[in-house]
Amino acid sequence: MWIVRIAAVVLLLAGCTDRAPRGGGDVLVLGDSVLAWNATKGASIPDVMGQALGRTVISKAVPGAQFDNGSTLAGAVGFDIQRQFPGGRWNWIVLNGGANDLSADCGCGACGATVDGLISQDGSGAVPAFITRMQRETGARVIWMGYYKGNGKGSFEGCRDDLVEMERRLAQYAAGRDGVYFVDSEDVIDPRDPAQFAPDNNHPSVKGSALIGNYLAQTIQLRSQN
Repeated sequence: MWIVRIAAVVLLLAGCTDRAPRGGGDVLVLGDSVLAWNATKGASIPDVMGQALGRTVISKAVPGAQFDNGSTLAGAVGFDIQRQFPGGRWNWIVLNGGANDLSADCGCGACGATVDGLISQDGSGAVPAFITRMQRETGARVIWMGYYKGNGKGSFEGCRDDLVEMERRLAQYAAGRDGVYFVDSEDVIDPRDPAQFAPDNNHPSVKGSALIGNYLAQTIQLRSQN
């Protein structure tokens, strides 16, 4: 009888967690420098996620990466977020992007066309197409991590309005799609606290990465039980 009871408990716990890695890995991270920052210290957002979850988190994020980089050479070495995707089966994919597209393509000025190319008002565009492709190929649930407001004047200061609009559309898109979640790092980053930012006032400090990484981990833990 006790063997039956133990088996029942194991089955119950298994039903509350994701399945084991399936030919690719468990949690995959794609994106730009916000996700890659502090990696040399073992304290990047993906590092924190892995520690908080007790799960394997593989990060392909590259500083300076655009979501859609037209350079074949640059894209081949990780500067195109879509081409960071290695294929295979994953339980979760966490990604961000867009700020470097606005900076490179339109100088954080008149960026309406760039935003529309990433995600239009009706929810089409490069980002939704990529998420759809990854879900189809991997079976993963996907989290899009939103940016936060910087502390002081940084290089993306002029992009703020367009990033807010892009992420408004992304949040709306995610709300209408199964297995896709928008998680806004702005929910946990306080622009008034300089200790949460690196010296450039754009990227997260170790403290900032910890706040965001734990927030993402909490989302994965919560959604993994459903």
